[in-house]
Amino acid sequence: MSEILKTIGVKRSFPVAGGLFWALKGIDITVPESALTILKGRSGSGKTTLLNIIGALDTPTEGQVFFDGTDIAKAGESEREKLRRKKIGYIFQSVALIPVMSAYENVEYALRLANFKGNYKERVMECLRLVGLSKRASHMPEELSGGEQQRVAIARAIAHHPKIIYADEPTGALDSSTSLQVIAIFKELIEKEGITIVMTTHDPKLMDYGDLVYEIGDGEIVSIRRNQEGEQANE
Repeated sequence: MSEILKTIGVKRSFPVAGGLFWALKGIDITVPESALTILKGRSGSGKTTLLNIIGALDTPTEGQVFFDGTDIAKAGESEREKLRRKKIGYIFQSVALIPVMSAYENVEYALRLANFKGNYKERVMECLRLVGLSKRASHMPEELSGGEQQRVAIARAIAHHPKIIYADEPTGALDSSTSLQVIAIFKELIEKEGITIVMTTHDPKLMDYGDLVYEIGDGEIVSIRRNQEGEQANE
């Protein structure tokens, strides 16, 4: 399985009273293409900080982040913004749908931001069908359940054919049944769209669904689990 992303010695510090707090202390990970990689860790472990860095939302204090063969840690902000618009999709726990736009319009907006060249209506409806919401296209976010809103957010994230999706605690506000539905959608998207997905979670019940699981503790990788290969390696 080929890799789409790799980090080498990634560290991230933040100024605090009396010095620096090192949220990441030297992270080396490899993300396989067209697979689900999970970053597991408790609150404060550093998993969201890492996700922000590999998602081109933040830069490391030290280290390299190779995405699609390019070290994005050295890229300028304009290049990083173009990367975010064209090749990356994001899903957040808070969903962050635009409340005055329907499900259809929320997904269409992502296409406009990415300057999508294809048929907007066809692609929007295709994405809503993939998440099981084609019949809810005209509904406003307030008319949808929490799980349905998250599915719209997924449709929005995949609309512009990104190479990779970063999902920060996408099931954190959902019950167990709905969480598993979201994971099932992720797996189907990987199969049908060839998308790579990296998600953070603190939920141990979801570990078996990741193709590759990195457990993060105190800013370091503490274990690596490869579910497809049936092996586990600890560091």
